Amino acid sequence: MFGLDNKDFKLFMIVVGLTMLAPFILNPFPEGSGLAQFNAGYPDLMQRFVIFGIFAIGFNILFGLTGYLSFGHAAFLGIGSYGAMWTMKLITLNVIPAILVGVFFAGLFAIAVGYISLRRSGIYFSILTLAFAQMSYALAYSVLTPITGGETGLQIKPTDRPILSSLEDGEIGRASLFGMDMRASFELEVGSWLFTFNSGYYIAAVVMLIAFYLSIRIFRSPFGMMLRAVKSNQQRMNYTGLNSKPYTLAAFVISGMYAGLAGGLMVAMDTQVGPERMFWTASGEVVLMTILGGAGTLIGPVLGAGMIKYMENIISKINSNILHEWFYWMPDGMEDFVIAIIYPFIGKGWHLTLGIIFMLVVIFLPGGLVEGGQRIRKLFSKKASTGGDDKATQSTPAE
Repeated sequence: MFGLDNKDFKLFMIVVGLTMLAPFILNPFPEGSGLAQFNAGYPDLMQRFVIFGIFAIGFNILFGLTGYLSFGHAAFLGIGSYGAMWTMKLITLNVIPAILVGVFFAGLFAIAVGYISLRRSGIYFSILTLAFAQMSYALAYSVLTPITGGETGLQIKPTDRPILSSLEDGEIGRASLFGMDMRASFELEVGSWLFTFNSGYYIAAVVMLIAFYLSIRIFRSPFGMMLRAVKSNQQRMNYTGLNSKPYTLAAFVISGMYAGLAGGLMVAMDTQVGPERMFWTASGEVVLMTILGGAGTLIGPVLGAGMIKYMENIISKINSNILHEWFYWMPDGMEDFVIAIIYPFIGKGWHLTLGIIFMLVVIFLPGGLVEGGQRIRKLFSKKASTGGDDKATQSTPAE
């Protein structure tokens, strides 16, 4: 169905189910309980899950299929954000044209960067992409201040009057989809649980599902097979008479357009943009997401993006006061000792926890979280089959 084989269709439907039911899945603990700290079902974080999922899916098309490691993909994220922002400031507050313009400009920039960077491979390619990203950041931060807003960035102001809008004097425009405010939410209270359904999240989620579906088609297409051949042995591929450059450039541009799509969505959800989105740390973050989830897999980058954003927004907010609330039942000396051990790994130290997890994944699970899930599934399937064999042995008399 939808051009997918049975296995891919099941995976796609699982992602659809998880995405649509996210407000329930991400709020497992009742409000007011001690564990409510770990709930992640609020609109801003759910939007980040799907938007950075798109960013990681696009990066995986380049890195996971071709093996070309880009350290400058945040440049396309920033270009997409600036393109979308200027569209909303000048033309319309409708998010669809803004997102499309962001994707378009990110694609154009990816063509230029890819054409130059792909003349080299390996670490040289990575350094070239990093150099382009840092140059873009420097331009956005200082040189192109009239266009980018410099250090303070851009946002919609009361003086902005898009051509296709009917704002009154002094009214601040808001991102919308044919009149529907991106910030509009509906809350459902069930007992002690509170579930929030946000229009902006579901719009971003639908876009993510479309992006995920397209990535599956790319992975299973002859084009995807050519990209795998590039990763396997590009030199041997060239010896057969096949020119790999058009394929790698196409993959680079598609990946850049995915990043531009994520950047446009970020502006649609939160109408502001700054040069920090183009900094090298943002490029490194998407690399971590992809490797942590499983490079070259379909759902791995989405899982990696979700895990990192969860730690960034949930684990980082756990402070010493919350720890004292959790361990109040311990003797005073023991309570302080336990908190002293845990505290360096949470709050501002959440990067330390992320680094340890990343190190363990690289060492023991080279295939990322997806490989971990596959190992667990195989373990349980072996136990189930062993139990079935024992049962059959017991019920069948020996001959």
